[in-house]
Amino acid sequence: MLTVYSPDHKLRNARTELYGGELVPPFECPERMDYILERIGQVGLGEVIGPEEFGLRPIHRIHDPAYIEFLQDCWQEWEKEGFQGEAIPTVFPSRGMQHRIPDFIEGKMGYYAMAMETSISDGTWEAARASADVALTAQSRIAQGAESAFALCRPPGHHSASDLYGGYCFINNAAVAVQAFLDQGAVRVALLDVDFHHGNGSQAIFYGRPDVMFLSLHGDPRHAFPHFLGYADETGEGAGEGFNHNYPLGPGTPYATWGEALKDACSRITAYAPDAIVVSLGVDTYEKDPISFFRLKSGDFRDYGRTLAALGRPTLFIMEGGYAVEEIGINTVNVLTGYQDA
Repeated sequence: MLTVYSPDHKLRNARTELYGGELVPPFECPERMDYILERIGQVGLGEVIGPEEFGLRPIHRIHDPAYIEFLQDCWQEWEKEGFQGEAIPTVFPSRGMQHRIPDFIEGKMGYYAMAMETSISDGTWEAARASADVALTAQSRIAQGAESAFALCRPPGHHSASDLYGGYCFINNAAVAVQAFLDQGAVRVALLDVDFHHGNGSQAIFYGRPDVMFLSLHGDPRHAFPHFLGYADETGEGAGEGFNHNYPLGPGTPYATWGEALKDACSRITAYAPDAIVVSLGVDTYEKDPISFFRLKSGDFRDYGRTLAALGRPTLFIMEGGYAVEEIGINTVNVLTGYQDA
């Protein structure tokens, strides 16, 4: 299986994350990619190539251009004000407030942020832009006839909506790739999110559309970030009614339960008959993940890779979360080898 990877992800090297009332080193760190690349080499998964450059046009197909301009300029505006720490929003347009975009960077950040845990620092935009190019390069290989490909994206993307960042995400790589398939002639695309955290950004982007079926297996939002989307009764709206499927699962969920939810999602994908499948591949469902509460073991990832292969559709894997850093390479590559060897 081809892997696409860019070392430019290292430009995103934030020092701070707001967690449990403290500023701590971010769980989403550059070292995550090192472990995955090392494991890809150990098992001989396949060739690793760098990304091509696609410009902003495919990104603007998903994201508000004003939001993308904000991401480009945020760090420079923050530094211009003389702030010494990394850029973290402190005020938000809460219920009952105006939703106008301020000029001052503090207010502008609050308008575009979905949460406070994700700081913006020097290099964040450049890494996010490169991550989108990684996704688009892998997508292009499948569009040219490859059965599968792996986009080793960092930063991740599935929490990013058309004009929101947060949850370590800035550009929604999976959504950008889905739209690229459609723009190149696909009629239907399935977006399957197996990250522990609900892909709220992906859901919001495609919620009113029948040409994308979104399916997400995730921690119940009553107990897990992002809390405010991901309930089972969110099924789409307008033309998209019936094309959004959420599987919220509770604390301590074992693979047997998780796997049954995956089987149901796969049956829906089969009935939908998409031209391609995009998998938001988060491995924070692992039992030792520090910010999650599922109980999947390393061998389970290989097993569900085989389940995905049985769908028999061109499949693009896009890296999302996974924060048990020492095991992230084993778990990620287990999915890919399970798929490839099925």
